[in-house]
Amino acid sequence: MIHHLALTLEQRPEVLERVLRVVRHRGFRVCSMNMTEQDDKYLQLNLAVDSDKAVELLSRQLDKLLDVTHCVVSTPAAMSQTVNG
Repeated sequence: MIHHLALTLEQRPEVLERVLRVVRHRGFRVCSMNMTEQDDKYLQLNLAVDSDKAVELLSRQLDKLLDVTHCVVSTPAAMSQTVNG
């Protein structure tokens, strides 16, 4: 199942590596990734991951990272309302 996450990260050289390491260790596969710079201090990372595991396991672990300031899981129903609404 594909899950979508929106992360706000502090802009540091090692932040992407840390996020991807947690994704890999929790058994999720990255399907797509889009990162944009919000300002000089923060990055916005939109991540689509694939796994049969519960995405809450991954989101809780990502929230524990010091460089992650915000983590939101987008459910398929919420995404269809955004696209259609």
